[in-house]
Amino acid sequence: MSIIVHKYGGTSVGTPEKIKNVAKHVANVKAEGNDVVVIVSAMGHTTDELIELMHQVTQKPDPREYDMLVSTGEQVSASLLAMALIDLGCPAVSLTGGQAGVITEDIYRKARIKDIKLDRVRKELKSGKVVVITGFQGIDSQGDIITIGRGGSDTSAVAVAAALKANVCDIYTDVDGVYTTDPRIVPEAKKLDTISYDEMLELASLGAQVLHPRSVECAKHYGIPIHLRSSFDFEKLGTIVK
Repeated sequence: MSIIVHKYGGTSVGTPEKIKNVAKHVANVKAEGNDVVVIVSAMGHTTDELIELMHQVTQKPDPREYDMLVSTGEQVSASLLAMALIDLGCPAVSLTGGQAGVITEDIYRKARIKDIKLDRVRKELKSGKVVVITGFQGIDSQGDIITIGRGGSDTSAVAVAAALKANVCDIYTDVDGVYTTDPRIVPEAKKLDTISYDEMLELASLGAQVLHPRSVECAKHYGIPIHLRSSFDFEKLGTIVK
């Protein structure tokens, strides 16, 4: 039985309807006999809204409380997706990064992942559940919630895929792959079927918003292929980074 890791970005889970669509897709993948782990970002612009709310209270947020606040966005989308899956008759459980065993450095707001202890995740998979994990976060040595920087959900997904020795990490986003240049600016831009880790890193470091550079570094280090796909057309093949 293969383990498949999906990651859904903020636009992919931006509304209740989109969450239901994602749930249907995940349930179908599970029904094909796969173990499925899903990493989610916060819905739409939730993180920005939380930061705006914070600035109405303080201009100098305490770093620990900042992480405590912004990590709630992912918990909302993870629990809603788990509920939508259960509603479809597909057993599911949502876990925070800490509950899933993601251990980070003791640095607020931009920690790196140090270790992933996936005992709980494996136990839930064994019981037949889809496991939905909050991206962008883990816990430090004190047990405090720590975030791993903006764009960190991609990194969470690749790190979990590596720890589970998954065949591939499917990252669903609002684009359907990697193009030779920005298709919104250059209509004749061509979509690439495959791209190397190094080429993708170069694009990411030049400002391509498609994948977070740290996630590509992590994928290269562990040899995990990333399949970048569209969350608007689940059947469509995207670009494989390998």
